[in-house]
Amino acid sequence: MMELYLENVSKSYDRRSWAVQKISLHMKSGVLGLLGPNGAGKSTLMRMLATLTKPSEGKIVWNGEDIARKPNRLRKVLGYLPQDFGIYPNLNAVEFLQYMASVKGLTGKTARLRIDELIQLVNLTEACRRPLGGYSGGMKQRVGIAQALLNDPQLLIVDEPTVGLDPEERVRFRNLLSDLAGERIVIFSTHIVSDIESTATTIAVMQKGTLLTISDPESMLGNMRGKVWETMVPSSQLEEVKKHWLISGVVRRTEGFQVRVIAEASPSIGAQPAAPTLEDAYLSFISYAGDRA
Repeated sequence: MMELYLENVSKSYDRRSWAVQKISLHMKSGVLGLLGPNGAGKSTLMRMLATLTKPSEGKIVWNGEDIARKPNRLRKVLGYLPQDFGIYPNLNAVEFLQYMASVKGLTGKTARLRIDELIQLVNLTEACRRPLGGYSGGMKQRVGIAQALLNDPQLLIVDEPTVGLDPEERVRFRNLLSDLAGERIVIFSTHIVSDIESTATTIAVMQKGTLLTISDPESMLGNMRGKVWETMVPSSQLEEVKKHWLISGVVRRTEGFQVRVIAEASPSIGAQPAAPTLEDAYLSFISYAGDRA
């Protein structure tokens, strides 16, 4: 069975400030959605998991081995799509994947069969002979996920994979990640709540390098029951109520604005309870952590 442990993992580049502080996690098969604002430390954590940089403190253990001391066992079964994934614009998808396959030690018939399989999986059959420089952002991301899957990884790490994608491409990409989970660990880093809402079996929320919470989506929603409200606010009062209420959504109506408010008790006369969303839960965690800082 695959197991990934993080024990008090911290990363500092200058020993004065910390990009990641004391992260502890235990992961098995499934999709971990790593959620947090830009600058939360998600990419730094991803690079440590991908063995590209070592923790300053703590340890990361893959199936019983510390990956800082023995990284090769994990590297053989690792697939990684970094946030700044780059392509060679003059190569087509097949040529690029052939190059990446050789880097990963796949050659000959094995590589050809795997590339053919992945081209179909990421829906690039018709475009696979076109130069990558002419691909859309979503198509390039599909090439990125294909290269990450070349070695049929047991640990798949994707860092902010939907940034810049249009809504249709984002939905397609999320569905692909869900299909890939199966008997592998998928770690999906993003600051967009809707990206993990339909894919993650576990959600971890980070802010300022620290782990605020880790939970399954159902528990996160359960903890918000009775804490989300909807009420109408006149247009002239919207800016003022934003100063006093934690607002997770605003919709313009003829008579003003319908706002979603996160509060322990009804924020105003006439406010009605609303079913919580993961967006509400995420905003609540981030706001509460900010108040404590």
